[in-house]
Amino acid sequence: MNIDYDNLMENLYDGLYLVDPERKITYWNNAAERITGFSTQEVVGRSCSDNILIHIDGKGQSLCLGMCPLAATIADGHSRESEVYLHHKDGHRVPVSVRTTALYDTDGYIVGGAELFTDLSQKDSLSLKIEELEKLAFLDNLTQLANRRYIEMELEARLSEKLRCNLSFGILFMDIDHFKNFNDTYGHDIGDLVLKIVSNTFKSTGRPYDLFGRWGGEEFIGIIRNVDHAGLVNIGERIRRLVEKTFIHVSEKLLNVTVSIGATMAKDSDSMASLTKRSDDLLYMSKKNGRNRMTSDLNSK
Repeated sequence: MNIDYDNLMENLYDGLYLVDPERKITYWNNAAERITGFSTQEVVGRSCSDNILIHIDGKGQSLCLGMCPLAATIADGHSRESEVYLHHKDGHRVPVSVRTTALYDTDGYIVGGAELFTDLSQKDSLSLKIEELEKLAFLDNLTQLANRRYIEMELEARLSEKLRCNLSFGILFMDIDHFKNFNDTYGHDIGDLVLKIVSNTFKSTGRPYDLFGRWGGEEFIGIIRNVDHAGLVNIGERIRRLVEKTFIHVSEKLLNVTVSIGATMAKDSDSMASLTKRSDDLLYMSKKNGRNRMTSDLNSK
């Protein structure tokens, strides 16, 4: 029986790419293009660290500088599994499950490596949520996040739920740093692109039962359910670090984007106004203290 392995690899649901011993990409399948946005012509012959995937971990640390699982597998022959965030061609970060294995020649020598990666961005549940928001006219057209009207309704529902069932939740009030500079220096098209990229990072890395929306302008709110203060801070810091590692190409320049965040847990005595005011005040402190940081109730004193 003759098996067409090329056709099999091209039609895998997961992304697959192969590299030589110097980690230059030699093969790139259809799913890799779909998940990352990069075509075969754009990546074959280049390294994944050459402004392509640039894997980072949940702490925002680059894995291309001494911690690359594929490089380690090529070095010792041991397969590895990990969850990392890759850079999409459009600029945002995508969470993926990575599996690496060494490639051997007929004499048993390692001649390269293979990486198989699965998209973990909860696209199915996100698509259903987007369809629901579109039907109710609660979707922000530019960012494809919930708009302010829907956020306000969700906050009222979560506050009521907290009083009835004692279900905890917190909010992250987020603002893109120096956003006016993007518009003034590069034009509103680039400003809109920055808004979309940051929004895509929220969508692809958020949990299915959390809600992220555009509050107005360059301000966003994340409603984070079923967390305590420590959990809220962890999620906020992860989002901040992932946005910090986001960049876009403009006129052969790499433009980095950062956000400042105010984080607070909802109290039984809160109204929507008091909750958003407290988180906005914490956001202001993050701006005042240097930007690209998160301030929560505990570290604001």
